[in-house]
Amino acid sequence: MLASGARRVVAIERDPRCLAALGELAAAYPGRLDLVAGDALQLDPAMFSEKPRKIVANLPYNIATPLLLGWLEQIEKYESLTLMLQREVAERLTAGPRSKSYGRLSVLVQWLAESRILFDVPARAFVPSPRVTSSVIAILPRAEPLAPAQRPFLERVTAAAFGQRRKMLRTSLKPLGLAIDPLLERVGVAPTARAEELTVTEFCSLARALEGHPSSV
Repeated sequence: MLASGARRVVAIERDPRCLAALGELAAAYPGRLDLVAGDALQLDPAMFSEKPRKIVANLPYNIATPLLLGWLEQIEKYESLTLMLQREVAERLTAGPRSKSYGRLSVLVQWLAESRILFDVPARAFVPSPRVTSSVIAILPRAEPLAPAQRPFLERVTAAAFGQRRKMLRTSLKPLGLAIDPLLERVGVAPTARAEELTVTEFCSLARALEGHPSSV
C-alpha cells in the first residue's frame, strides 16, 4: 500500500515480532506508516485516522466475523473495506436468497453494504499452507441501508430464523415470544416459508413489525 502511494497507513498489530518488522517499513516511509500495538477486537480503527478511511486487512480467520460485525456498526465511517477471508465466509457475505451460503451474516452485510468477491488466494500462497482457500472481498457501504430497520430487531429476527433454517418460519421464529402467524401476515410473508427464501428487504419488514409489537420490548 505504501509503495502504491497511500498517503498514510495505520497498522494495528498485537504480535511484537511483527511490530519490529513493521518498524523497518516505517523508517523507509517516514511519516506515512503509524504502528499501533494492540488487539483489533478491542480498538476502534476510526480513532486513528481522518476521513476518507479504508480498511484493508488479512483477517485472522478465527475472529473475522466478530471483527466485521463490529466494523458494520460504524460502517458510515469507512469508504470501503477490502478483506481477505476464508472462502466459505466470503461466500456467506455475498450469497443471495435460496442459496446454501445465504444466512444471517449475508443479511446484515447486504443491508448496509454492497459486497463482491474479487479473487481467490490458493493455500499454496501461504507458509505453512492452510487447509482452506482464501478470498479477497470488497465491501462498499451504502449511502443508506437497503431498507428501514433497527439493527437490534433485525439481528433478533435473523438469529431466530436462521437458527433453525430448515424449519418453516412459523416454527423457527417462535423464540421471539409472540404470535408468529399474524406477524408474518402483516408483512406479507408466508408462514410456510423458510429463512433462506426471504430477501434482505423482507427481513427488514419483519424487523420493523417486531419493533412495533407491544411484546417485543
